[in-house]
Amino acid sequence: MRRLTKLIHGGVAGDPHTGAVSVPIYQASTYKQEEPGVHRGYEYARTGNPTRHALEELIRDLEEGERGFAFASGMAAITAVLTLFASGDHIIINDDVYGGTFRIATKVMNRLDIEANFVDTTDLEAAERAIRPNTKALFIETPTNPLLKVTDIAAAAAWAKSHGLLLIVDNTFSTPYWQNPIPLGADIVIHSATKYLGGHSDVVAGLAVVNDSVLGERLHFIQNATGGVLGPHDSWLLQRGLKTLGLRMEAHERNAREVVALLEEHPAVKRLYYPGLASHPQHELAKQQARGFGGMVSFDVGSAEKAEELIRKLRYFTLAESLGAVESLISIPARMTHASIPKERREKLGITEGLIRISVGVEDAEDLLEDLAIGLEQ
Repeated sequence: MRRLTKLIHGGVAGDPHTGAVSVPIYQASTYKQEEPGVHRGYEYARTGNPTRHALEELIRDLEEGERGFAFASGMAAITAVLTLFASGDHIIINDDVYGGTFRIATKVMNRLDIEANFVDTTDLEAAERAIRPNTKALFIETPTNPLLKVTDIAAAAAWAKSHGLLLIVDNTFSTPYWQNPIPLGADIVIHSATKYLGGHSDVVAGLAVVNDSVLGERLHFIQNATGGVLGPHDSWLLQRGLKTLGLRMEAHERNAREVVALLEEHPAVKRLYYPGLASHPQHELAKQQARGFGGMVSFDVGSAEKAEELIRKLRYFTLAESLGAVESLISIPARMTHASIPKERREKLGITEGLIRISVGVEDAEDLLEDLAIGLEQ
């Protein structure tokens, strides 16, 4: 089954009881049992729900894994995955990582004595230097948020396997339409499904996919025990959004290429980050391991004042948290998505006060280009 077809026909298709082509919203908290412990596959909605199950089967198919899981948010998915580890364990995480991931690793998991340190995983020698006897996993975003660095998934998987580590990949920016980490060797794939997978700024959700049944049982136990599950209506919304993921991702990238061409030539732009640029340090790698470069673009205009001035002038780019929606969104990571990261660390990484991150939507490209041209006038 090819990608566009799989988005429509993957997982559980329709309703066998009524013939409905859309999986129904099973708005039920509990299920009748024939005898104690004897049921039709569902007993309590935290443990399993037919609408959520259909979504979990779909993301399993899209990511080519063994088992899928739907959570109440991307952070709930990350929390559940990190809860696979025990007190005294250590995890290596890429340095340029979403602020929420940094926050939970340094403010929550550390209180459970699960340690993490942050390295530039585009250089696996840095990961080698960071490894400890108690290291259990390598966690990477690729491309990263917000500097769009690309880690070699296959090489990271081989390195992790050689050390007996799990490889966890946050695939939010690329989505399974452009990139599939599990066939490249990843053990777990995570998504903030709030973003591209939902695609319409109307649902908060997280997804995870694992590559083997044993790991699946462990993660299901945690999901059921901790209860951060996705509700049936949001599960239905997310399935509806996924049906058009391929069409949207193609449109996002077409518009992003035009936006990048404008930014690349504009004198107000000091630095530009986009894996589709030949000048990007990991451009060839991005071409090799992904089928597209996506719709996320970051650029630096030199100062907080200039960034604020640009944003005030815009009409079609909405100043907002999040990304991956049909509408174009813009943010200043240092003051929004990555504000939880200490200032000294942000500056060391290159997440400056003048760095702007845009999620290019699917509007008419000419409107977006005109909007940015006005905003960039200094």
